[in-house]
Amino acid sequence: QVQLAESGGGLVQPGGSLRLSCAVSGSAFRLYTMGWYRQAHAQERELVAVISSLGGTKYADSVKGRFTISRDNANNTLYLQMNALKPEDSGVYYCNPLRRYSHEVPLSQSRPSDYWGPGTQVTVSS
Repeated sequence: QVQLAESGGGLVQPGGSLRLSCAVSGSAFRLYTMGWYRQAHAQERELVAVISSLGGTKYADSVKGRFTISRDNANNTLYLQMNALKPEDSGVYYCNPLRRYSHEVPLSQSRPSDYWGPGTQVTVSS
């Protein structure tokens, strides 16, 4: 059983920044490919950033150049640095240890595991 706890969300003005954190339980964190999903109101969850166990990263086109995913294996923590935020970045953000991922195919073909935390709300508004 993997437990996940996201934090760091909040209300920010357009153009602002936030840093999200995800604490992951267990001793296998370093082996997981981890992803950040976001879910806007009444929409499906969208995978926006991935980091492999070896540190390779991939981003959705909508966040490329603005978001940076990173991990701290010593402390079982995943991060998402979000800069130049836009209103369309608003939503609940979740971390997830992916069940299926390949760097060679689009992010849309990745599949999450069944492990979800409560998420953290990000609101970008003036």
